[in-house]
Parts: sequence; structure tokens; C-alpha cells
Amino acid sequence: MATRKTFIKLGLLSGAGLVMGAGKVEAKKEFAKSGSKNPNKPIVLSTWNFGLKANEAAWDILNKGGRALDAVEAGVMVPEADPTERSVGYGGRPDRDGRVTLDACIMDELSNIGSVAALEFIKHPISVARAVMEKTPHVMLVGDGALQFALSQGFKKENLLVPDSEREWKEWLLKSEYKPIVNIENHDTIGMIALDAAGNLSGACTTSGMAFKMHGRVGDSPIIGAGLYVDNEIGAATATGHGEEVIRIAGCHLVVELMRQGKSPKEACIEAVKRVVRLMEIRKKNLADIQVGFIALDKAGNYGSYCVQGGFNYAVYDKTGNKLIDAESHVPLPKK
Repeated sequence: MATRKTFIKLGLLSGAGLVMGAGKVEAKKEFAKSGSKNPNKPIVLSTWNFGLKANEAAWDILNKGGRALDAVEAGVMVPEADPTERSVGYGGRPDRDGRVTLDACIMDELSNIGSVAALEFIKHPISVARAVMEKTPHVMLVGDGALQFALSQGFKKENLLVPDSEREWKEWLLKSEYKPIVNIENHDTIGMIALDAAGNLSGACTTSGMAFKMHGRVGDSPIIGAGLYVDNEIGAATATGHGEEVIRIAGCHLVVELMRQGKSPKEACIEAVKRVVRLMEIRKKNLADIQVGFIALDKAGNYGSYCVQGGFNYAVYDKTGNKLIDAESHVPLPKK
């Protein structure tokens, strides 16, 4: 015969079972909704129009069953090595002292991370960042220390200031005005996130930063959680635009956490942009002066993006091909 205590205990267990059962049902619904039973993989996303060429290099690895980490490194190395790309790697515009300083970070499916900031004379900062991740007990090296490490690992020291960048810097010196213009280059940072055939995520981010910045300025690109974040259980995100505003909200970590809470990649990007906008309003700053864009990818291969100002685009390469997509924005492009 059941005692009162036994009855209460059984009732509590029964109630807990109902809650857990309901939770499993909801989890199954979300699982089905996300498309996880038939994930879209492999897939790679990258920021801006130069992401198309970068995606091709990444896809060569992904399509052969390669690891997402190798793919994102190879992908962003394409604009890093291109002297005509004026905001990444070789050919990047210098700071106000005429020095080209580079920032980069990389993150794999195991939450291994590596980063370099204010690195000079090395064409591929993303590869130095990976070496920091794999060959040191640290996660970030900066300035001269990053350069010394790169040289010790066999990286070649070379002049990164191409003639066009030097000419523009000398013209800038005539007025020395630091007023970054939104979307002036149609690109700045390249951020890349990928899901490989094994279902693992990785990401990379690399830039020469704002043109004519103060020497030593570091934006969001080399900061894990700001310019890039990967959680292999949930998804990945990377950012582009005015790094100070991305850092202010720990932007890419925020996007991934919002996906963890059930938002789609696009919904998570929208919420992150709204926070950027709200903080600009609180600080009484002119929203027209900044651009921030996010791209996100979940574990099922669903993706999305959103930005502050119209004009940001991103590249996506999956089994359907390589395409450039105009991101939706908080502030639309003015009609022509």
C-alpha cells in the first residue's frame, strides 16, 4: 500500500517524465526543422565578393572530403596573397605611419584557437595564427613577438606595402583625416566559415584593418568571440565592418549563442545587428558612419546573414555551386 510520501514521490517522477518527454518532442521538432537528418554539407561561406575566389580554394578541399580547418585556411590565403586586394594581407592599406599591420585568427571544431595581431612583413597571417594554435601554449601573439615567432617557423619576411597603397598613403598624409567610409572598398575583412563532410565546423578571419588607422590599432578580426566564433555543437559565425562595434557586443559569440537558443542563422545575425544599432543610439553616435555585417552557419548547413547598411554581400559554395548573395540590412541601400 502506497504511503503519502511514496505517492508524492511517484507524482513528482511522473511530472518530471512528462516534462522530459515534452522536451524530447520539442527537441525532435527542432531537429527536424533544422534539417539535421539530411544536413547541407559540405558548405563554405565567406564575406564580400572576393569570397567567391576564396570559396573555390576552400571547396577544392571540402569536396574531396578534407577538413574544414584546412579549407578555411586555404580559402582566406587567396585574398591574403593578392596585391590588388587592398584590405587583406599583401597589398593591404597601411596605418597612418605607412606600416602594413595584419590581424588574423583561426578556430577548429575542438575549440583550438590561434591568433596574431599587428603582425608586419608576413604575407599569410592566417597561417601564422594556425601555427600559434598548433605549436605554442598560447592563443595570441602580437606585434614584434608575432613576427619573431613567424620567422622562427620559417615564414618569409617581405615588404607588403605595394606601390598603389604607398601612393594613397602619401595622398592621405596631405590632410591626415581618419574618416572611414562605409562600403568604400566593397570589402574589408575576409571571414570564412565551413562545415565539412564529416560534419565538423571551422573558421578563419584575416585583415589589414582600417586604412590609415593609428599604429597599434587592433579590430575584431583577430579576437575569438568578436570577429569569429565556432561551436561544433551549434554553428559558427564571422563578422566584417567596423571592428570596434563588433567587439562591443562580442558579436560572433553572441550570434552562436543565439543559435544555441533556437534562432536560425539569419535571425541570430539580425539580433546581433540590432544590438549594434541600439548601442549606437545609446551612445548618440551616427549610425551612417559604420558598417557591420555577420554571416552564420549552423550544424545542419543552414546559413544566413544581416548587416547594418545595405551593400554587404557574401559568398556561399555548396553542392549547388558558388554564388554571391546580397545581405539584407537594417538600413537599406538608397534607391537609384
